[in-house]
Amino acid sequence: MILSIFGGSAPQDGSKDYQQAYDLGKIAANAGWTVATGGYIGVMEAASRGAYDAGGHVIGVTCEEIEFFRPIGKNPWVTEERKFETLRERLGHLIECCDAAIALPGGVGTLAEISMMWNMLIIKSIPPKKLILVGSGWEKVIRNFIKSTDGFIPEDDLALLTFSSGIENAWSQIVELH
Repeated sequence: MILSIFGGSAPQDGSKDYQQAYDLGKIAANAGWTVATGGYIGVMEAASRGAYDAGGHVIGVTCEEIEFFRPIGKNPWVTEERKFETLRERLGHLIECCDAAIALPGGVGTLAEISMMWNMLIIKSIPPKKLILVGSGWEKVIRNFIKSTDGFIPEDDLALLTFSSGIENAWSQIVELH
């Protein structure tokens, strides 16, 4: 089983968000899951490191466009790199290769990951899978977005997302499915 973990590149070692991602990677690896991340820094690094430290397999899905934008390579805890040319290919692979996904706090890139996966679930271009958004920030963003669309987003579409207060709760929702 593969868990894709989405999240921002800003968190650094020692921060609360970094530790949360590290703990999630470790929990998933200890349960026998492979962890897939964007392969770079921040949440991606922390989740990779946590999974690696627990003896798990870590897939880093990287791309040339990001490395052109920010000269950086995969983080040292990636055990298998899957490199694509474009950001679109990278994002598509992170979504399609997983059995479930958890989004931790992040910025525009994380919002793009959530939006694309959510839309692919809505139109059924991928098999049904859990997409869990951790933290009150994502729930506020999504609920405000839905409220502002005046009925463009049906409740059935919202039901494809799961909101979670923390990683323990998010993980227990994944375990229930498998």
